[in-house]
Amino acid sequence: MTANTGFAAARHEPADSLDDFPTPPWATRALIHELANRGLSLEGKVVREPAANRGFMVRPLAEVTRRIIASDIHDYGVGFAGADYLFGIEPECHWTITNPPFVHAAAFIERALEQSREGVAIFQRTAFLEGQERFETLFDRHPPAHVFQFVERVPLFQGQVRDPEETYFDAKTGKHRKPSTMASYAWFVWRKRRVFDDPSLHWIRPCRRRFTRPGDYALVGNLPAMLEGMA
Repeated sequence: MTANTGFAAARHEPADSLDDFPTPPWATRALIHELANRGLSLEGKVVREPAANRGFMVRPLAEVTRRIIASDIHDYGVGFAGADYLFGIEPECHWTITNPPFVHAAAFIERALEQSREGVAIFQRTAFLEGQERFETLFDRHPPAHVFQFVERVPLFQGQVRDPEETYFDAKTGKHRKPSTMASYAWFVWRKRRVFDDPSLHWIRPCRRRFTRPGDYALVGNLPAMLEGMA
């Protein structure tokens, strides 16, 4: 299958793909904000990020807690432990927060629900809600507590994050353009200490500019060491 080098709306990744589409940091800060507004602060909590990629989700999480267990099945060169989250022994945590490969998302959720004491938050396309098999094997048995739907689009690109305010050269069209996407994204949140028969739907109001910080789109080498130094 030809590799997808464009935006995430055209994602058709093979089953063994790394699904390398890192999450812009502002989207994770939006989740942190929505959780805090509902009395679910992550401050001081042990947070597991099992698909840490290049750390673009770990960095905003580290703004509220230094107790982060980050790993990935692939070594992206930023110092995270290499581990296959779906196999082996994993440490328990308060929360698991991640953007797993789409084809393995249901398995990640099942695993996270077993090992997270307080909650699980998964960043996925809104289309994750669809599908009879997914409903029968996941949502009907483990309905999420909340679905936080982004009002504005969250552009994802293969192998990198792009600043939506800056243009880039699109090799497909031969023109410069600003990052955009036709895909819709949401956070799916499960809470372990309460049982919800039906999820509550919340809209995340436009917040990209509010939650963007200087340096968000730059790669950071040896990220675990940097976070230890900030503790």
